[in-house]
Amino acid sequence: MKETKKQGGLNAEIQSRIGHQLRAMYDDVVRQGVPDRFAELIRKLDDPAEVAKHLAETDEQQAAKNDGRD
Repeated sequence: MKETKKQGGLNAEIQSRIGHQLRAMYDDVVRQGVPDRFAELIRKLDDPAEVAKHLAETDEQQAAKNDGRD
């Protein structure tokens, strides 16, 4: 007796509906824009002086936390 395998996957209509829904959700997220807080963080990361300042502050905090113990 020959077995027939059931093919998995979604038909074209279901794939199309999922694609439309995903695009609608993505478009909504894009329209919301970047929150001011994130935009400020990105601006700071793009500024080498800000990154160096943050790294120095982090090192100082870590040293204080360890009480000089490494």
